[in-house]
Amino acid sequence: MLIVPEREIAGLMTRQAAFDAVESVFAAMAAGDAYNFPVVREAIGHEDALYGFKGGFDRTGLTLGLKAGGYWPNNLEKRGLINHQSTVFLFDPDTGKPSAMVGGNLLTALRTAAASSVSIKHLARADAKVIGMIGAGHQAAFQLRAALEQRSFEKVIGWNYHPEMLPNIEKVAVEAGVPFKAVELDGMTEADVIISITSAFEPSLMARHVSPGTHVACMGTDTKGKQEVESALLAGARVFTDEVAQSVTIGEAQHAVAEGLISQSDVAQLGAVINGTYEGRSADDQITLFDGTGVGLQDLAVAAAVVDLAVEKGIAIKVDF
Repeated sequence: MLIVPEREIAGLMTRQAAFDAVESVFAAMAAGDAYNFPVVREAIGHEDALYGFKGGFDRTGLTLGLKAGGYWPNNLEKRGLINHQSTVFLFDPDTGKPSAMVGGNLLTALRTAAASSVSIKHLARADAKVIGMIGAGHQAAFQLRAALEQRSFEKVIGWNYHPEMLPNIEKVAVEAGVPFKAVELDGMTEADVIISITSAFEPSLMARHVSPGTHVACMGTDTKGKQEVESALLAGARVFTDEVAQSVTIGEAQHAVAEGLISQSDVAQLGAVINGTYEGRSADDQITLFDGTGVGLQDLAVAAAVVDLAVEKGIAIKVDF
């Protein structure tokens, strides 16, 4: 079995490699060549933590495995560790033997950012100039870096529940040479693309905050009960997702479906747009929304790519198991 420690990931996986892996696996999912297993996600009753498993099998890439991990909200304050902790395990699909164990923390951040970035590539207006950020935590910086590579953005605007955290994303904008402005939620009407990346259980972004023609990427809702945006926003948008079954049960669409504002048939796979089998944006004044729930196949795709790079560079640790 090969081991690729967390400490090696930053030197191996690039944003472009993560983007390519995620875009390819979304396409494979829509084509029926890859599928995700049911998600297990539970509150463990210790340290307020959420823990679970996401897995799947990609027949095209012959990638089989799972990611184990979750969210420990006290980590940063108590231990100086990031709150999201995870590890990816890969298995040989021919024999079932474990083939690799890969640090999943940075990979999770990169693959989550890649997913919203893929949605911007395929759904945002080509002339998008202003990008809005809802949320300014650890993941928001990854989201913004990846998003800025998809369009010629001329301005970044941001809002966060805790305004003192906004320098986290302002720094990313400044490094990219794009001006940043902190705004109230009403100011989000200026944005052509909005990324929401919070862990909220009540919506902050309302339909009135989103202008016609905007693309919205909802990236924080991955658990039953979480909600980042008003259900009415989904009702007035064309809704896309990574995995429809997850979107309507643990994703942002869960609330709009429960309220009868949309049905499961109103949610389309982004992979079908990538494959050219389903129409994406059809008008400049149309609101498009990507419900990024996070699927196990994303994790497996980026982990498999990292293992290949680690072997190529002689970094992978081989152990008998």
